[in-house]
Amino acid sequence: MQSEAFSELFPLFSAANPETIEWLLSVSTEHDYPAGRAVLMEDAWGNAVYFVESGWVKVRRHAGDEFATLAVLGKGDFFGEMAILDESPRSTDVVALSAVKLISISAQRFIQTLFKDSQLHHRMLQLMVQRLRQTNFRFQLRHQPPAVKLAYSLFCLAEAYGQQTDNGTEIFNVPMRDLADVADITEDEASKIMDKLGQKGWLQVNTSQNVINLVNTKQLANLAGRV
Repeated sequence: MQSEAFSELFPLFSAANPETIEWLLSVSTEHDYPAGRAVLMEDAWGNAVYFVESGWVKVRRHAGDEFATLAVLGKGDFFGEMAILDESPRSTDVVALSAVKLISISAQRFIQTLFKDSQLHHRMLQLMVQRLRQTNFRFQLRHQPPAVKLAYSLFCLAEAYGQQTDNGTEIFNVPMRDLADVADITEDEASKIMDKLGQKGWLQVNTSQNVINLVNTKQLANLAGRV
């Protein structure tokens, strides 16, 4: 991958020095995983940061004998940074939801780069604060109706990873169980709300292409309290 394409694909590197990007590309490793494959395992020691070049992954945590999905990440995002920053075992699993292409950079080299490039360091802090703000807002929604919480989750996916098409904003057709977990509602509630949103014409689920077309993101944003 060329350095310009790399910085355009990953917002983290939008302000990094060109020399930084070229060096990181020279020491990076590419990975391909099929859907359903575990990429990282909980309690394993962090030895690299991963960047999603294409496809979708879910971040999950053990909850008794079950798993709870905490987040869904798409192209341009990254994961694995927490374990290397605080030098502790990973607190979550990461599993491929679709076929996924990843780029990894070893922990040692990534930390060295953060120290050398102040712009990259600052951008990293900005994105981590942004994630914290999203988590805080989701916490504020905990007593809101299920439809509000689901609308917020769909809107966040569209805002972060959506692709504009003639049919609206396209995102991955996240499995209902995972979508419900992220929205902190039951799977039955998520299924019923998705049906209602489809009836309203706010979204269309294309099972053949495994995508959701969000036809009216403004209405979803309004329902989620984002406008």
